[in-house]
Amino acid sequence: MVRVGIVGSRFSAGLHAQAYQRTGKVELVAASAIDNLNEFCRKYRIADSCRDFREMLKRDDIELVSVCVPNFLHKEVVIAAAESGKHVICEKPLATRVEDAREMLRAARKNRVKLMYAEDWIFAPALRRAKSICDEGAIGQVLYLKAKETHPGSHSLYAQKIEYCGGGAMIHLAIHSIGFVRWFKGKEVVEVVGKVSGGARDNLKHHNFEGEDWGVGILTFEDKSQALVEGNYITCGGLDDVVEIYGSKGVIKIDLTQGSPLSVYSLDGYSYAIEKAEMTKGWTKPAVDEEASLGYIDEIAHFVDCVAEDKEPQPGMRGEDGLKALEVTMAIYKSAQEGRTIKIR
Repeated sequence: MVRVGIVGSRFSAGLHAQAYQRTGKVELVAASAIDNLNEFCRKYRIADSCRDFREMLKRDDIELVSVCVPNFLHKEVVIAAAESGKHVICEKPLATRVEDAREMLRAARKNRVKLMYAEDWIFAPALRRAKSICDEGAIGQVLYLKAKETHPGSHSLYAQKIEYCGGGAMIHLAIHSIGFVRWFKGKEVVEVVGKVSGGARDNLKHHNFEGEDWGVGILTFEDKSQALVEGNYITCGGLDDVVEIYGSKGVIKIDLTQGSPLSVYSLDGYSYAIEKAEMTKGWTKPAVDEEASLGYIDEIAHFVDCVAEDKEPQPGMRGEDGLKALEVTMAIYKSAQEGRTIKIR
């Protein structure tokens, strides 16, 4: 059994806790957070808790730490965990600044621990199946990808303030698309063109959000193929994740979040359909096992195996991959700000 500590107690911490429990290979030893801590520990049957994560990191029986705090705190917690000799899973984005992400990687290497990047899309069953079909050569050479994550907007202050989030919809949502297309292609991004809404009063809809509520990036890979990535907070109807893959001999289209085999019609509505859905009245398509279909379960199981068996995370899931995704995201912001194409070394 791998012994785990979780830093954080809200949305992403819950996803990690559920996934750990479903692996059957983990003991949730302790959790640390500044609020919601008692409720979180009761829900997931975590025996010990403390408000100060540094106190939790002093425990010798913790081997692996999940970092599930707001983006601007990732650097501090990851470095402290690495210096305590713990392996680390860090939620996306790896950091709010490229310089911070590099410092986190240096700390992990110096202390000889694994820094693993939680990009759940890479373990989503539909996306992995799509990749296996492409790897067979079924659609020929992959020429162009489109990938988006969109929803109506976050209620969290930490997603609405640049100081806490690092940006807006690009860094908070489209970072999934960026990490995914880079893994799917197995190639590096060498050039980007970006366009984003202006933030605050210059946003399309959410004028109280400091960061952009809509953004796109056009990525060029080293083999000259292209990808379009999008993140926005202007899409009604719940979480909408879609991927399209265009090859020289075929096409694959994946509806990751709203392609449920269930169709429900309800006059009164019901408790939950999909993440960020505003209502459940009328016709809806509720998720069957959202955590599994989005890749959270298999992602966490992979990380646990990496610690238990002392092996390296697969490409796309390493700290280095989180850094690359962040570099591309920041290049998109720079392109949008300066109105020009940005080369990535």
